[in-house]
Amino acid sequence: MQASIPPLVLIFGPFDPSGSSSLPADAVTCAALGCHALSTLTALLVQDTASTEEIQPVAPELIDDQARCLLEDMTVNAIKVGSLYTTESVSALAQIAADYSHVPLVLHLTSFPDETLITDFDAEDVQLALFELLLPQTDIVVVDHNLLSRWQSQGVLMGPDVHTPAEALLQFGAKWVLTSGAPLRPGHGSYLLQGQNNQTFNWPWQAPPTRLNDADGPLTCAITAQLARGLDVPQAVDAALSMPACLESRSFQPGMGNRLINRSIT
Repeated sequence: MQASIPPLVLIFGPFDPSGSSSLPADAVTCAALGCHALSTLTALLVQDTASTEEIQPVAPELIDDQARCLLEDMTVNAIKVGSLYTTESVSALAQIAADYSHVPLVLHLTSFPDETLITDFDAEDVQLALFELLLPQTDIVVVDHNLLSRWQSQGVLMGPDVHTPAEALLQFGAKWVLTSGAPLRPGHGSYLLQGQNNQTFNWPWQAPPTRLNDADGPLTCAITAQLARGLDVPQAVDAALSMPACLESRSFQPGMGNRLINRSIT
C-alpha cells in the first residue's frame, strides 16, 4: 500500500553546521512533528555552538530557482522563513510569497549578525526590506520580546498610534504577531498573540532554565506544522505551545558554547 503524503513544509534559512538552529535543525523538528521538510538555503554559516565566524549569503537567483523548483513540483502546505541577509533575497522571497499567497507563511524574526561577518551587509536595509516587502505577506510573525524592545529603543519600530512594538509589526501588514516573553505582570511573562482586528490571546511563558541556541525555533516550526495541517493561526499557536517545553527540558551541551535543544524528541 502507498503511504499517505505527510504535510509538506518549505523552510527558508541558513545552513547551520552545528545543527543548533535553522537548517538542518528545523528539518529534524518537522520530522518529529510528522511533517516532511523541504528546504531552500539562504546562506552558509561557519559556526559552532559558541559563535559564528562567517556568513556566506546565497545568491537571490539561486534562492528563487530552488524554491520555485520545489513549489512547482509539490503541493507545499506551509512556509517557514528564517534569516535573510540581503535586500535582494528578501525581494525574491516576497515575490514567491505573493505568487503562492494561498500558502500560510510564518516569519521568525531574530537579531541580525555582526556586520563584519558578511561582506557588504547592511542590517538596516535588510530590516526595512523585511518590514516593507515581506511582513505584508506574512500570516504570523514569531519574535522575542527583548528583541522587539531593543528595536523600539533604537527607533526602528515607530508609527502613528503605536503603543507596543508588536503593534508596529501589525501596521506593516503582518496578520498576526506572537511575542515570546512578553510581560504579563511583574515576575510573569507570556506568549502574546495579537491580530490585525485587535484580537489578543496569551499563554504562560517561562524563561528557559539555561541559555539555549534558537529557543523559539522549535515553537516556530511547530506553528508552521499546525498551519500545514489546516488549523487557523490561534488554533495552530495553541496546539504548538505544548511542544517547546518538552524540547527545552531535554537540552544537551555537546561543545564549549550554548546548550542545544534535542529536537528529535517530542
